[in-house]
Amino acid sequence: MHGALTMGRGPWLLQPCLCLSGLSLLFSLAPPSLGMEVMVPITINALNGSSVRLPCTFNSCYKVENKQFSLNWTYQVCDNCTEELFLQFRLKIMNKQLDRFGDRVQFTGNPSKYDVSFTLRDVQLEDEGTYNCYVLNPPDRHRGHGRIHLKVLTEEPPKRDSTVAVIVGASVGGFLAVVILVLVIVKCVRRKKQQRLNTDDQKTEEEGKTDGEGNPEEGTK
Repeated sequence: MHGALTMGRGPWLLQPCLCLSGLSLLFSLAPPSLGMEVMVPITINALNGSSVRLPCTFNSCYKVENKQFSLNWTYQVCDNCTEELFLQFRLKIMNKQLDRFGDRVQFTGNPSKYDVSFTLRDVQLEDEGTYNCYVLNPPDRHRGHGRIHLKVLTEEPPKRDSTVAVIVGASVGGFLAVVILVLVIVKCVRRKKQQRLNTDDQKTEEEGKTDGEGNPEEGTK
């Protein structure tokens, strides 16, 4: 199995560019967004007949509660094709037995640790396509979305020397981890504050329709 992380234009092989995983997280967290942050590799290469893990992790300002948390994994043959639901979490994991995958899909994540990855066994050429990871964790109001393109290879690609990239990754990894943590904390504080303001505005609007004793105002009788 060969994974690839992409940011913008092109893929980097997973082994020789460990530092880029941190950069991709940094860039995904930096822009302001109403939705939950979902982190996925944009491209994954898998060898025909092997097993491949499609990783999907997310950041949330709130603890995962199974009664409210929801997850959907869908598959598309092409970008404009209809999405087919094949794995779902509603109180528990439910596999949708698509003829395409049979029983080859296994959930290998842990929602309480913000990990909703799955493993696809015995990869076939026809498994190539786009895999969508949708996550919602109330009180977060907006669903997060990650998209992975799976490419199935018929032979092992040549290996590349990863020594330099590992050294660079080790040097900057700690710094990126701190920056990412700060961004997550700041964003969570802002999101919770905004949700409190929205809730207070709604209460004020409702109270404005009644007098102090809970009776309708004269204008509303």
